[in-house]
Amino acid sequence: MQRPSPAPSTAIRPSACPGLLRIVASRDGGICRIKLPGGRLDAVAARAIAAAAERHADGVLEATNRANLQIRGVHAGAEAALSAELLDAGLGPRVAAADDVRNLLLSPAAGIDPAMQRDVTPLADTLLALLQDNPRFHTLSAKFAIQLDGGEGLAMLEHPHDLWLSAMDGGHFAFGLAGCPPIHADDQPALAAVATEQVPVLVEALLNLFLDLAGEGQARMRQLLETTPAERLLEQLDVPLQRDASVGNWRRQPVQPFAQLGVCQQRQPGSCSIGAGFVLGRLDSRLLRALADLSECEGDGTLRLTPWQGVLLPNIPNERADAVLAALDDLGLTTSAEQPLSRLIACSGSTGCARGLADTKGDALRLAERLQEPLPAGVHLCGCPRSCAAAHVAPFTLLAVADGRYDLFRPPQRVAGFGQPLARNLSLDAAADRLRDPGVIPDA
Repeated sequence: MQRPSPAPSTAIRPSACPGLLRIVASRDGGICRIKLPGGRLDAVAARAIAAAAERHADGVLEATNRANLQIRGVHAGAEAALSAELLDAGLGPRVAAADDVRNLLLSPAAGIDPAMQRDVTPLADTLLALLQDNPRFHTLSAKFAIQLDGGEGLAMLEHPHDLWLSAMDGGHFAFGLAGCPPIHADDQPALAAVATEQVPVLVEALLNLFLDLAGEGQARMRQLLETTPAERLLEQLDVPLQRDASVGNWRRQPVQPFAQLGVCQQRQPGSCSIGAGFVLGRLDSRLLRALADLSECEGDGTLRLTPWQGVLLPNIPNERADAVLAALDDLGLTTSAEQPLSRLIACSGSTGCARGLADTKGDALRLAERLQEPLPAGVHLCGCPRSCAAAHVAPFTLLAVADGRYDLFRPPQRVAGFGQPLARNLSLDAAADRLRDPGVIPDA
């Protein structure tokens, strides 16, 4: 699936975001982020990552909320050797300068989901090539991100993107800027729609227009929109747009909570996909090898990383579903919403990040032991206000204020940010009591 990549250039632009070629220092060592096209990884490449993580780091890996993998604890002095090894395994960009801009999010079930409006994988390949082959786009922020949504029943619809595109009936894609596809009646509607064959033209035009207009300090689309209304951007596009009531009234079908866990039927008869979560987003080289083996033994030899910090094994024969689900349980992954750890997100915390005020991952494990039904809809343990572990707004946030002490927040419905505090300076036991309180917990 992956192919060899060129050697990195000597000039890697500075950024706080890790990449395959730019390894960023953290408290537990360097971080190397491997951007996976469409979140997909074959068994051979998975084993190459596991071996590289053992050879040049501590064997610890992390799944990201953009369906990528990163190696943590990279040893000082091993950075160049690690990058070269991953490039040799075909895990890098088409050209070195394009590493930062391969930020295209798909559903992990793209091409196999029974509910999808369109298989977007061929279109995704076209857009990834566009991002990598146009040198001007290499200047985009390492955080600038695009979502290509095929209307799947399994999709992350809560992560804001600089540009989102979502399949509609009739061969069109709705699109919007600096946000998410609309689901509810009061959500910001799509700006317009384009025919499927015009999607690459639209993306290229919008990216060029962004780079033309963005000033200093405007690295993201939301920042440009503060000074340049979206309507003005649309007026400058030489692309046929559909802007009638069918677009303004269009709403994307919602996704069932925790649909990423367990067995999902595929569009292909006789096959299913099985999803599981890595505990608090962490895995190690041993687990990655075991998943590679499982995918070859039971499926098609591929893994699909998910934006819920988990993995999807596609093309499993229906009669093997129970066995594969049991194997994932035995490997220590979460496979059900009834497991408390499936409802917790935690950043690297004070053990891995100098900004972290508490050991959020350790505290999350302790919190899971204390939680009982009814379980909260979702809790994000955050070591500092940057909120690195969750790109979406969690139903509850525990924001660290000191070691083992947290403020509890609950945002208003569908409003960005942590929201209003429910309680201050809670111990873990007190936080568990508040989260178990039926008056605090919304319906899951």
